[in-house]
Amino acid sequence: MARTPNQPAHKRRRSPLPAVAAGATALAIAGGGLALFAGGASAAVGNLASNGGFENGLSGWSCTGAAAAVSSPVHSGTGALQATPGAGDTGECTQTISVLPNSSYTLSSWVQGPYVYLGARGTGGTDPSTWSNQNSWNQLSTSFTTGANTTSVTVYLHGWYGQSAYVADDVQLIGPGGTSTPSPTATPTATATPTQTATPTPTATATPTATPTPTATPTATPTGTTPPVTGLPAHAITGYWQNFDNGSTAQRLSDVQSAYDIIAVSFADAVPTQTGAISFTLDPGLSKALGGYTDAQFRADIKAKQAAGKKVVLSIGGQNGAITVGDATAGNNFANSAYGIIKDYGFDGVDVDLENGVQAGPLGNALHALQAKVGPGFILTMAPETIGMYSTAGAYFQLALNTKDILTVVNTQFYNSGGMNGCDGKVYNQGTIDFITSQVCTHIQGGLRPDQVGIGVPASSRAAGGGYVSPTVVNNALDCLATGNNCGTFVPPAKWPTIRGAMTWSTNWDANNGNAFSTTVGPFVHKMP
Repeated sequence: MARTPNQPAHKRRRSPLPAVAAGATALAIAGGGLALFAGGASAAVGNLASNGGFENGLSGWSCTGAAAAVSSPVHSGTGALQATPGAGDTGECTQTISVLPNSSYTLSSWVQGPYVYLGARGTGGTDPSTWSNQNSWNQLSTSFTTGANTTSVTVYLHGWYGQSAYVADDVQLIGPGGTSTPSPTATPTATATPTQTATPTPTATATPTATPTPTATPTATPTGTTPPVTGLPAHAITGYWQNFDNGSTAQRLSDVQSAYDIIAVSFADAVPTQTGAISFTLDPGLSKALGGYTDAQFRADIKAKQAAGKKVVLSIGGQNGAITVGDATAGNNFANSAYGIIKDYGFDGVDVDLENGVQAGPLGNALHALQAKVGPGFILTMAPETIGMYSTAGAYFQLALNTKDILTVVNTQFYNSGGMNGCDGKVYNQGTIDFITSQVCTHIQGGLRPDQVGIGVPASSRAAGGGYVSPTVVNNALDCLATGNNCGTFVPPAKWPTIRGAMTWSTNWDANNGNAFSTTVGPFVHKMP
């Protein structure tokens, strides 16, 4: 988000180059199950998957939704996995397997049914994934190389939301075995939300030039599938309030339009002498522009907004932010300083708007530590640039997945982006409904719950360098995502009625533009069922 008038809210970046399907250059497994490996040459090579033929029921596997071992249809032996996705889960089954670092592996399974996915997470490199959609048995296969510190990976199979049951058999992970192979319990649960990759391209065919990388899955499976209790409405509007004067419309916090459910105070600053630590001070330039606005008045305005049912969070970063959380020490500094500010001013939580580098592991740990300090009701929002959420391999997407158990909403900035691939592999240009809805699809398919995903747009054409859409387009995009109506050329593969809402930069630019965003999008969102 920019502090300077008439400048892009983010640094301009080129659109990602077309990606090559993972495994395209990997060595194929020979018929006897042998291969060349990058590491672990002295280790035993064979099938590391436990009960890959499901001859022993679901032993060794952990499944969500309706999953069972069946005797028909099977590819071989006497058993196979059959799982039925639901409206809110993909019927995923996983197994964590011990592996060696710096070693090559090939993962395969025989499958049948609509939209069957096979992949691995936590490889320490490019996580693989492949899929098919056939009513007869067909073999999925993909390859990966483990990272320098990787000692286990999680392999998974799943279908897709609301589709028919899929069947899988003869799962194999071929490569050098680690020291032990943990076997998770096989008790199916009905409440787990799957963490799935963006819709991939089958590795059996050449990747079209417009298709995004199909192998980007998170390095860790996020925990917690029940939305935290925050006191927010089911569908919410987020607005950034500028703690500075940049030529838009200067506002006191009390001036923020009533349609905004979450108000992100922009921005906290880095503490130069303490890596990771943040500070906050009411900007003197803003006070001057308002003819006097004191710290005491600001604090009183926070309480008044909260009394009206609003949540006020402190935004970290922005275009000029230089806050870095790259290790445990910086994480402790961040959590402790942020908690001090939250307690001092009474903020409800934080917003992460870092645009100068995100390290998902340390920052995710720091956010969990902060949430533990604040306790129930903690609000965590994010506003990544579009490219940060382009695939689950991105650091920002990793951060969102790592904090999924405490995450309120990710409002990706669908502007200053140029053209990008949607979840269907086609390229869509910013400033269109198709760009917005196809990117949201990627985020949900990548593992976020629909209630954790919002639409981020500039409040006026002056608020960003490009990508502005009218408030009516925002409403149509939300309607398309929630009900399948008012879509553009791109029609999402499913309906997501719990889609969270929308965000704008900023409440100040909204005021400068006649409150067009808040008076048009606000009522629409609040009437969504």
